[in-house]
Amino acid sequence: MSLHQVSVILLEPVAMFEFSLAVEVFGVDRSDDGIEPFDFRVCAVEPGKPMASKNFDPFTITAQLGLEAVAGSDLVVVAATLPRADDEYPAAVLEALRAAHRAGATVLSLCSASFVLGAAGLLDGRRCTTHWLYADQMRRRYPQADVDAKVLFVEDTGIVTSAGTAAGIDACLHLVRKELGAAVATRIARRMVVPPQRDGGQLQYVEAPIPACSADSLSPVLEWAVANLDQAQTVATLAARAVMSERTFARRFASETGTTPHKWLNQQRILAARNLLERTDLSVDQISSRVGFNSPVVLREHFREVIGISPLAYRRRFGNDPDGEDAELAAIG
Repeated sequence: MSLHQVSVILLEPVAMFEFSLAVEVFGVDRSDDGIEPFDFRVCAVEPGKPMASKNFDPFTITAQLGLEAVAGSDLVVVAATLPRADDEYPAAVLEALRAAHRAGATVLSLCSASFVLGAAGLLDGRRCTTHWLYADQMRRRYPQADVDAKVLFVEDTGIVTSAGTAAGIDACLHLVRKELGAAVATRIARRMVVPPQRDGGQLQYVEAPIPACSADSLSPVLEWAVANLDQAQTVATLAARAVMSERTFARRFASETGTTPHKWLNQQRILAARNLLERTDLSVDQISSRVGFNSPVVLREHFREVIGISPLAYRRRFGNDPDGEDAELAAIG
């Protein structure tokens, strides 16, 4: 999939936060930051008709384009709306989603919009997620879907479903990173002042999704770990730096990050490796040492498992020096 034309489909009532995060990722002109603008389209069944928002005191938002504008999209985003019976969703929207998926577009639901995908039959036989509040309802409504209520987002054969609220940011940035590279995703994340990468497998519900600014927060330890990825790091060494027992540290780590220290470290190392592959001509051996994997073989194994391709294939796609990469590939046979 390329990622140029992005269409958002609105359904009433519109959940404004989820809609606006799609606008922020895909609908803002960041050409001054070296990012080519997306062809961003906001679509509805009745263009030009004001649609109520999902607020205590609703205001309206008006899509200027009809569903015909969805054709040719690389990515179709369904903005969150209140769940309803399948036959209450506009048939034209369900068919537009099915047609987009048949044509090769990726379809992304934000939060409760996963029910729209279910109504369109796009979740049958697929792993998916939604806001944890709606998970049981989704399992009852769509028994052929494999609903995972714990994760932030899931991608399964061209269908991406995200969990509640801010998890939509993670899903959008995941797609940017996948198609345009880590550098572009990181620049967008930096402008949005959000973490550049939270793995989709992280927990939806944690005690503190954003570490609190307190004396006992793990933020200083996490910052040190990222700045020193080349050093050997274990739960024991990180716990000692945090002046905690290993058991207390592991429990606090899970409550602040939603994952384990081992998974988090691997995630940070892969992200650092992606940036080095894109921005430098360092060899895979050199990069593996810089990011803390004990050999290039280990880096390749983890990189392929997470990204789906080898480090060298990734550099061919996103790097600045493809000729240098080819020379390295030839050298290692």
